[in-house]
Amino acid sequence: MPLTVYGHLFSSYTQKVLVALYENATPFQFHSVFPDTPGITDEWLRRWPLRKFPLLVDGDRQVVETTIIIEYLQLAHPGPVRLIPPDPMAALEVRFLDRFFDLHVMDAAQHAVDGALTGDPVKQRDGLAKSVEKLDRAYAGLETALAGRTWAAGEDYTLADCAASPSLFYADWVHRIPDQYPALRAYRARLLARPSFAKAVDDARYFRPYFPLGAPDRD
Repeated sequence: MPLTVYGHLFSSYTQKVLVALYENATPFQFHSVFPDTPGITDEWLRRWPLRKFPLLVDGDRQVVETTIIIEYLQLAHPGPVRLIPPDPMAALEVRFLDRFFDLHVMDAAQHAVDGALTGDPVKQRDGLAKSVEKLDRAYAGLETALAGRTWAAGEDYTLADCAASPSLFYADWVHRIPDQYPALRAYRARLLARPSFAKAVDDARYFRPYFPLGAPDRD
């Protein structure tokens, strides 16, 4: 029985898991959680009433939370691209960077998105200001961390890059990475050129008009 992923193609966290699957050409079925797929949505809610996606189903096992899903894939369905290094100290850095991108880039960008979704001009302004403040700090730290590196943790593509791909993709839409951070801007460009993430981006293009801040005419 193939793996099944419940999620949404425009969701940053769904894309994070899709990238990991594409990296290793892991076979899976994708079930889109969307208003026009009520049967799939009902099944997703039955399986995971906390209403978060993605959800991975592997036979009788259900796996949630993106980092855990990717770790599970490496354990249960390993492929040629090892996304978590075997060395414990190297793996620790990868896991730290994974959390950094999720918590300090993607979640930071979400303040502006949530504010825009309210339709309230004051909440929209405050949400954007909060995102800009947090992202400026994250961008500065990443510019230093990425100096001399091809990928987030060094020369190997890892779990951290799976997290960075959608995080930086959408964060740059919310608050564009300034020119003063050339290493970070170049890293984002490399992520977009990576076939696994390029596919995730292309598959989600249909949904760009739904981005509440307005999707920029680039990427």
